[in-house]
Amino acid sequence: MSNDSIERLMSGAVWSDFCETLKMAGQNILRESSPKDPLDRAEGYRYLSRITRAIVEAFVENSDPKTPVLFRPIHETAKMGADNPDNYYQYASISGEYEYRITGTRGTIHHIAFGTYKGNYGIGGAQGETGYLDGKDMITGNDGTVDIILSRSEKKGNWLPMKSETSSLIIRQTFADRKSEKIADLRIERLGGDGKPSPMTAEKIEQNLTIASKIVLGAATLFTNWAEGFSKHENELPKFDPSTSLAAMGDPNICYYHGYWRLEDDEALVIDVVPPVCECWNFQLNNHWMESLDYRYFPVWVNQYTAKYGDGGSVRIVVSKTDPGTGNWIDTVGHRHGTMLLRWVKAEHHPQPATRVVKINEVKHLK
Repeated sequence: MSNDSIERLMSGAVWSDFCETLKMAGQNILRESSPKDPLDRAEGYRYLSRITRAIVEAFVENSDPKTPVLFRPIHETAKMGADNPDNYYQYASISGEYEYRITGTRGTIHHIAFGTYKGNYGIGGAQGETGYLDGKDMITGNDGTVDIILSRSEKKGNWLPMKSETSSLIIRQTFADRKSEKIADLRIERLGGDGKPSPMTAEKIEQNLTIASKIVLGAATLFTNWAEGFSKHENELPKFDPSTSLAAMGDPNICYYHGYWRLEDDEALVIDVVPPVCECWNFQLNNHWMESLDYRYFPVWVNQYTAKYGDGGSVRIVVSKTDPGTGNWIDTVGHRHGTMLLRWVKAEHHPQPATRVVKINEVKHLK
Protein backbone atom coordinates (compact mmCIF):
# COMPACT_ATOMS: atom_id res chain seq x y z
CA MET A 1 0.00 0.00 0.00
CA SER A 2 1.36 3.41 -0.99
CA ASN A 3 2.51 5.55 1.95
CA ASP A 4 1.62 8.63 -0.10
CA SER A 5 -1.98 7.45 -0.51
CA ILE A 6 -2.23 6.77 3.21
CA GLU A 7 -0.89 10.23 4.01
CA ARG A 8 -3.31 11.89 1.60
CA LEU A 9 -6.18 9.85 3.01
CA MET A 10 -5.36 10.67 6.61
CA SER A 11 -4.82 14.38 5.94
CA GLY A 12 -8.09 14.75 4.05
CA ALA A 13 -6.35 15.71 0.81
CA VAL A 14 -8.11 12.90 -1.08
CA TRP A 15 -11.51 14.36 -0.26
CA SER A 16 -10.40 17.97 -0.77
CA ASP A 17 -9.12 17.19 -4.27
CA PHE A 18 -12.38 15.40 -5.10
CA CYS A 19 -14.36 18.46 -4.05
CA GLU A 20 -12.06 20.86 -5.92
CA THR A 21 -12.54 18.95 -9.18
CA LEU A 22 -16.32 19.02 -8.71
CA LYS A 23 -16.03 22.76 -8.13
CA MET A 24 -14.25 23.06 -11.49
CA ALA A 25 -17.15 21.25 -13.15
CA GLY A 26 -19.42 24.03 -11.90
CA GLN A 27 -17.58 26.55 -14.05
CA ASN A 28 -19.40 25.10 -17.06
CA ILE A 29 -22.66 26.46 -15.66
CA LEU A 30 -21.06 29.90 -15.25
CA ARG A 31 -19.52 30.15 -18.72
CA GLU A 32 -20.05 33.44 -20.50
CA SER A 33 -21.72 31.52 -23.32
CA SER A 34 -24.03 29.52 -21.02
CA PRO A 35 -27.64 30.67 -20.48
CA LYS A 36 -28.08 33.14 -17.64
CA ASP A 37 -31.77 32.89 -16.80
CA PRO A 38 -32.72 31.35 -13.43
CA LEU A 39 -34.37 28.24 -14.94
CA ASP A 40 -31.25 27.22 -16.88
CA ARG A 41 -28.97 28.04 -13.95
CA ALA A 42 -31.11 25.99 -11.55
CA GLU A 43 -31.30 23.05 -13.96
CA GLY A 44 -27.55 23.32 -14.54
CA TYR A 45 -26.69 22.82 -10.90
CA ARG A 46 -29.30 20.10 -10.54
CA TYR A 47 -27.70 18.43 -13.58
CA LEU A 48 -24.28 18.46 -11.90
CA SER A 49 -25.75 16.94 -8.74
CA ARG A 50 -27.44 14.24 -10.81
CA ILE A 51 -24.40 13.20 -12.79
CA THR A 52 -22.26 13.30 -9.65
CA ARG A 53 -24.69 10.87 -8.02
CA ALA A 54 -24.65 8.57 -11.08
CA ILE A 55 -20.89 8.64 -11.53
CA VAL A 56 -20.10 8.07 -7.85
CA GLU A 57 -22.40 5.05 -7.96
CA ALA A 58 -20.58 3.74 -11.02
CA PHE A 59 -16.96 4.53 -10.14
CA VAL A 60 -16.94 4.33 -6.33
CA GLU A 61 -19.76 2.03 -5.21
CA ASN A 62 -19.86 -0.40 -8.16
CA SER A 63 -16.36 -0.02 -9.57
CA ASP A 64 -14.86 -3.45 -8.88
CA PRO A 65 -14.58 -5.54 -12.09
CA LYS A 66 -14.10 -8.65 -9.94
CA THR A 67 -17.72 -8.39 -8.76
CA PRO A 68 -19.60 -6.47 -11.47
CA VAL A 69 -23.08 -5.13 -10.80
CA LEU A 70 -25.63 -4.23 -13.47
CA PHE A 71 -27.42 -1.03 -12.46
CA ARG A 72 -29.12 2.04 -13.97
CA PRO A 73 -26.86 5.11 -13.79
CA ILE A 74 -29.02 7.09 -16.24
CA HIS A 75 -32.77 7.16 -15.69
CA GLU A 76 -35.72 9.45 -14.96
CA THR A 77 -33.83 11.61 -12.45
CA ALA A 78 -30.24 11.23 -13.62
CA LYS A 79 -29.72 12.40 -17.19
CA MET A 80 -26.74 13.02 -19.45
CA GLY A 81 -25.82 13.44 -23.11
CA ALA A 82 -29.34 13.53 -24.58
CA ASP A 83 -30.47 10.39 -22.73
CA ASN A 84 -33.13 8.53 -24.68
CA PRO A 85 -36.65 8.56 -23.08
CA ASP A 86 -37.29 5.18 -24.72
CA ASN A 87 -34.19 3.57 -23.25
CA TYR A 88 -33.65 1.50 -20.14
CA TYR A 89 -29.90 1.93 -19.64
CA GLN A 90 -27.77 -0.53 -17.68
CA TYR A 91 -24.07 -0.29 -16.84
CA ALA A 92 -21.38 -2.44 -15.22
CA SER A 93 -17.68 -1.98 -14.53
CA ILE A 94 -15.71 -4.82 -16.15
CA SER A 95 -12.13 -5.48 -17.21
CA GLY A 96 -10.49 -7.07 -20.24
CA GLU A 97 -8.41 -9.00 -17.74
CA TYR A 98 -11.38 -11.25 -16.93
CA GLU A 99 -14.24 -13.10 -18.63
CA TYR A 100 -17.91 -12.69 -17.78
CA ARG A 101 -21.34 -14.22 -18.38
CA ILE A 102 -24.67 -12.43 -18.74
CA THR A 103 -27.73 -14.58 -18.07
CA GLY A 104 -31.44 -13.96 -17.71
CA THR A 105 -34.56 -13.69 -19.82
CA ARG A 106 -35.12 -11.68 -23.01
CA GLY A 107 -38.48 -10.17 -22.11
CA THR A 108 -40.59 -8.47 -24.77
CA ILE A 109 -38.86 -5.11 -25.09
CA HIS A 110 -38.67 -3.93 -28.70
CA HIS A 111 -34.89 -3.60 -29.07
CA ILE A 112 -31.83 -4.52 -27.04
CA ALA A 113 -28.11 -3.98 -27.67
CA PHE A 114 -24.96 -4.77 -25.70
CA GLY A 115 -21.68 -2.85 -25.97
CA THR A 116 -18.29 -3.00 -24.29
CA TYR A 117 -16.24 0.17 -24.07
CA LYS A 118 -12.85 1.56 -23.15
CA GLY A 119 -12.00 4.90 -21.56
CA ASN A 120 -14.35 7.53 -20.25
CA TYR A 121 -14.97 11.26 -20.26
CA GLY A 122 -12.20 13.38 -18.79
CA ILE A 123 -9.68 10.72 -17.74
CA GLY A 124 -7.39 10.73 -20.77
CA GLY A 125 -6.65 8.03 -23.31
CA ALA A 126 -8.79 6.77 -26.16
CA GLN A 127 -12.52 6.25 -25.69
CA GLY A 128 -14.83 4.09 -27.71
CA GLU A 129 -16.42 0.75 -28.36
CA THR A 130 -14.54 -2.53 -27.98
CA GLY A 131 -17.37 -4.95 -28.77
CA TYR A 132 -21.03 -5.05 -29.80
CA LEU A 133 -23.87 -7.57 -29.83
CA ASP A 134 -27.26 -6.71 -31.33
CA GLY A 135 -30.31 -8.35 -29.84
CA LYS A 136 -31.44 -9.37 -33.33
CA ASP A 137 -28.33 -11.53 -33.65
CA MET A 138 -28.65 -13.05 -30.19
CA ILE A 139 -29.59 -16.70 -29.74
CA THR A 140 -32.44 -17.02 -27.24
CA GLY A 141 -33.72 -20.23 -25.69
CA ASN A 142 -37.23 -21.49 -26.36
CA ASP A 143 -38.15 -20.33 -22.87
CA GLY A 144 -36.73 -16.85 -23.53
CA THR A 145 -33.48 -17.40 -21.65
CA VAL A 146 -30.32 -15.51 -22.55
CA ASP A 147 -26.68 -16.60 -22.11
CA ILE A 148 -23.87 -14.32 -23.33
CA ILE A 149 -20.10 -14.66 -22.84
CA LEU A 150 -17.91 -11.55 -22.63
CA SER A 151 -14.28 -12.26 -23.46
CA ARG A 152 -11.29 -11.23 -25.55
CA SER A 153 -11.20 -14.56 -27.42
CA GLU A 154 -14.15 -15.56 -29.60
CA LYS A 155 -16.66 -17.99 -28.11
CA LYS A 156 -19.42 -20.12 -29.62
CA GLY A 157 -22.99 -18.92 -29.21
CA ASN A 158 -23.67 -15.40 -27.98
CA TRP A 159 -20.31 -13.66 -27.75
CA LEU A 160 -19.73 -10.04 -26.74
CA PRO A 161 -16.12 -9.10 -27.59
CA MET A 162 -13.78 -7.30 -25.23
CA LYS A 163 -10.24 -5.99 -25.58
CA SER A 164 -7.46 -5.72 -23.01
CA GLU A 165 -8.42 -2.09 -22.35
CA THR A 166 -12.17 -2.76 -21.96
CA SER A 167 -13.48 -1.13 -18.79
CA SER A 168 -17.28 -0.98 -19.03
CA LEU A 169 -20.45 -2.63 -20.29
CA ILE A 170 -23.50 -0.67 -21.45
CA ILE A 171 -26.83 -2.32 -22.25
CA ARG A 172 -29.47 -0.30 -24.07
CA GLN A 173 -33.00 -1.67 -23.91
CA THR A 174 -35.34 0.37 -26.12
CA PHE A 175 -39.12 0.48 -25.76
CA ALA A 176 -41.60 1.07 -28.53
CA ASP A 177 -44.58 0.90 -26.14
CA ARG A 178 -43.55 1.35 -22.50
CA LYS A 179 -47.00 0.37 -21.26
CA SER A 180 -47.02 -3.15 -22.68
CA GLU A 181 -43.40 -4.27 -23.13
CA LYS A 182 -41.34 -6.09 -20.50
CA ILE A 183 -37.63 -5.41 -20.09
CA ALA A 184 -35.02 -8.15 -20.22
CA ASP A 185 -34.17 -9.43 -16.73
CA LEU A 186 -30.37 -9.77 -16.76
CA ARG A 187 -27.50 -10.55 -14.39
CA ILE A 188 -23.73 -10.51 -14.84
CA GLU A 189 -21.01 -12.59 -13.16
CA ARG A 190 -17.26 -12.94 -13.50
CA LEU A 191 -16.15 -16.38 -14.61
CA GLY A 192 -13.47 -18.17 -12.63
CA GLY A 193 -13.54 -15.88 -9.61
CA ASP A 194 -14.43 -16.47 -6.00
CA GLY A 195 -17.28 -13.96 -6.10
CA LYS A 196 -15.66 -11.72 -3.50
CA PRO A 197 -14.85 -8.02 -4.02
CA SER A 198 -11.45 -6.42 -3.61
CA PRO A 199 -10.89 -4.91 -0.13
CA MET A 200 -11.09 -1.14 0.30
CA THR A 201 -7.69 0.53 0.61
CA ALA A 202 -6.31 4.06 0.71
CA GLU A 203 -5.07 3.66 -2.86
CA LYS A 204 -8.41 2.35 -4.08
CA ILE A 205 -10.58 5.09 -2.57
CA GLU A 206 -8.18 7.74 -3.83
CA GLN A 207 -8.22 6.27 -7.31
CA ASN A 208 -12.01 5.87 -7.36
CA LEU A 209 -12.76 9.37 -6.08
CA THR A 210 -10.21 10.89 -8.47
CA ILE A 211 -11.66 9.07 -11.47
CA ALA A 212 -15.24 9.90 -10.47
CA SER A 213 -14.56 13.63 -10.09
CA LYS A 214 -12.64 13.78 -13.37
CA ILE A 215 -15.49 12.08 -15.19
CA VAL A 216 -18.02 14.54 -13.74
CA LEU A 217 -15.78 17.36 -14.95
CA GLY A 218 -15.17 15.70 -18.31
CA ALA A 219 -18.82 14.88 -18.98
CA ALA A 220 -20.02 18.34 -17.92
CA THR A 221 -17.42 20.00 -20.14
CA LEU A 222 -17.97 17.73 -23.15
CA PHE A 223 -21.74 18.15 -23.32
CA THR A 224 -21.59 21.87 -22.57
CA ASN A 225 -19.23 22.15 -25.53
CA TRP A 226 -21.63 20.16 -27.68
CA ALA A 227 -24.58 22.37 -26.72
CA GLU A 228 -22.56 25.48 -27.61
CA GLY A 229 -21.73 23.99 -30.98
CA PHE A 230 -25.35 23.06 -31.68
CA SER A 231 -26.49 26.59 -30.81
CA LYS A 232 -24.65 27.97 -33.83
CA HIS A 233 -27.32 26.37 -36.04
CA GLU A 234 -30.58 27.19 -34.27
CA ASN A 235 -33.79 25.35 -35.12
CA GLU A 236 -32.00 22.92 -37.44
CA LEU A 237 -31.28 19.20 -37.16
CA PRO A 238 -27.99 18.49 -38.94
CA LYS A 239 -26.66 14.95 -39.06
CA PHE A 240 -24.10 14.41 -36.30
CA ASP A 241 -20.61 13.12 -37.03
CA PRO A 242 -20.77 9.36 -36.31
CA SER A 243 -17.13 9.17 -35.27
CA THR A 244 -17.78 11.80 -32.59
CA SER A 245 -20.81 9.94 -31.23
CA LEU A 246 -18.91 6.64 -31.16
CA ALA A 247 -16.05 8.26 -29.24
CA ALA A 248 -18.64 9.43 -26.68
CA MET A 249 -19.94 5.85 -26.24
CA GLY A 250 -22.76 6.15 -28.75
CA ASP A 251 -24.36 3.13 -30.41
CA PRO A 252 -22.80 2.30 -33.83
CA ASN A 253 -26.22 1.40 -35.27
CA ILE A 254 -27.77 4.79 -34.46
CA CYS A 255 -27.73 7.81 -36.75
CA TYR A 256 -28.03 10.97 -34.66
CA TYR A 257 -29.35 14.41 -35.65
CA HIS A 258 -28.47 16.86 -32.88
CA GLY A 259 -29.77 20.42 -32.88
CA TYR A 260 -30.56 23.48 -30.80
CA TRP A 261 -34.03 25.00 -30.60
CA ARG A 262 -35.03 28.54 -29.61
CA LEU A 263 -38.61 29.79 -29.69
CA GLU A 264 -40.75 32.68 -28.49
CA ASP A 265 -43.97 31.86 -26.67
CA ASP A 266 -46.07 32.31 -29.83
CA GLU A 267 -43.72 30.33 -32.10
CA ALA A 268 -43.55 26.68 -33.14
CA LEU A 269 -40.74 24.64 -34.62
CA VAL A 270 -42.15 22.37 -37.33
CA ILE A 271 -40.12 19.30 -38.31
CA ASP A 272 -41.12 17.34 -41.42
CA VAL A 273 -39.57 14.00 -42.35
CA VAL A 274 -40.41 10.61 -43.79
CA PRO A 275 -38.83 8.15 -41.36
CA PRO A 276 -36.80 5.44 -43.08
CA VAL A 277 -37.31 1.73 -42.64
CA CYS A 278 -35.50 1.12 -39.37
CA GLU A 279 -35.50 -0.83 -36.11
CA CYS A 280 -36.86 2.19 -34.24
CA TRP A 281 -36.75 5.99 -34.21
CA ASN A 282 -37.65 8.89 -31.97
CA PHE A 283 -37.40 12.64 -31.49
CA GLN A 284 -36.83 14.24 -28.09
CA LEU A 285 -36.59 17.69 -26.58
CA ASN A 286 -33.85 18.51 -24.05
CA ASN A 287 -32.81 21.46 -21.95
CA HIS A 288 -29.58 23.35 -22.62
CA TRP A 289 -27.56 20.82 -20.58
CA MET A 290 -28.61 17.97 -22.89
CA GLU A 291 -30.96 16.40 -20.35
CA SER A 292 -34.19 15.01 -21.78
CA LEU A 293 -37.14 16.99 -20.43
CA ASP A 294 -39.33 15.16 -17.92
CA TYR A 295 -40.93 12.44 -20.03
CA ARG A 296 -42.74 11.00 -16.99
CA TYR A 297 -45.24 13.85 -16.99
CA PHE A 298 -45.01 15.75 -20.30
CA PRO A 299 -45.17 14.90 -24.03
CA VAL A 300 -41.53 15.74 -24.79
CA TRP A 301 -40.77 12.93 -27.22
CA VAL A 302 -42.37 10.88 -29.97
CA ASN A 303 -41.37 7.54 -31.46
CA GLN A 304 -42.35 5.12 -34.22
CA TYR A 305 -45.13 3.65 -32.07
CA THR A 306 -46.71 6.86 -30.74
CA ALA A 307 -46.38 9.03 -33.88
CA LYS A 308 -49.27 10.20 -36.01
CA TYR A 309 -48.38 9.58 -39.68
CA GLY A 310 -49.39 11.48 -42.80
CA ASP A 311 -49.39 10.67 -46.49
CA GLY A 312 -46.57 8.44 -47.66
CA GLY A 313 -45.51 7.66 -44.10
CA SER A 314 -44.56 11.27 -43.41
CA VAL A 315 -44.35 12.65 -39.89
CA ARG A 316 -44.81 16.28 -38.81
CA ILE A 317 -43.49 17.06 -35.34
CA VAL A 318 -44.44 20.36 -33.70
CA VAL A 319 -42.41 21.86 -30.85
CA SER A 320 -44.21 24.70 -29.04
CA LYS A 321 -45.42 26.05 -25.72
CA THR A 322 -49.06 25.19 -26.41
CA ASP A 323 -50.66 22.34 -28.35
CA PRO A 324 -51.71 23.40 -31.88
CA GLY A 325 -53.94 20.33 -32.15
CA THR A 326 -52.21 18.74 -35.13
CA GLY A 327 -50.70 15.67 -33.47
CA ASN A 328 -47.07 14.85 -32.58
CA TRP A 329 -46.92 17.87 -30.26
CA ILE A 330 -43.75 18.30 -28.20
CA ASP A 331 -44.20 20.43 -25.07
CA THR A 332 -41.42 22.93 -24.28
CA VAL A 333 -42.36 22.65 -20.57
CA GLY A 334 -41.63 26.28 -19.71
CA HIS A 335 -38.35 26.45 -21.63
CA ARG A 336 -37.56 28.84 -24.47
CA HIS A 337 -34.44 27.09 -25.73
CA GLY A 338 -32.44 23.89 -25.41
CA THR A 339 -31.01 21.01 -27.36
CA MET A 340 -32.93 18.37 -29.32
CA LEU A 341 -32.26 15.05 -31.00
CA LEU A 342 -33.73 12.87 -33.71
CA ARG A 343 -32.34 9.34 -34.04
CA TRP A 344 -32.80 6.37 -36.38
CA VAL A 345 -31.71 2.89 -35.22
CA LYS A 346 -30.44 0.54 -37.97
CA ALA A 347 -31.98 2.68 -40.72
CA GLU A 348 -31.80 1.68 -44.39
CA HIS A 349 -31.04 5.31 -45.28
CA HIS A 350 -30.72 8.62 -43.45
CA PRO A 351 -33.16 11.30 -44.67
CA GLN A 352 -32.51 14.90 -43.68
CA PRO A 353 -35.43 16.37 -41.69
CA ALA A 354 -36.77 19.77 -42.83
CA THR A 355 -37.31 22.43 -40.14
CA ARG A 356 -39.02 25.82 -40.05
CA VAL A 357 -40.29 28.25 -37.41
CA VAL A 358 -43.84 29.59 -37.72
CA LYS A 359 -46.47 31.14 -35.47
CA ILE A 360 -48.37 28.56 -33.45
CA ASN A 361 -51.71 29.69 -34.92
CA GLU A 362 -50.34 29.01 -38.42
CA VAL A 363 -49.44 25.36 -37.85
CA LYS A 364 -52.90 24.00 -38.73
CA HIS A 365 -52.81 25.78 -42.09
CA LEU A 366 -49.40 24.53 -43.23
CA LYS A 367 -49.12 22.21 -46.20
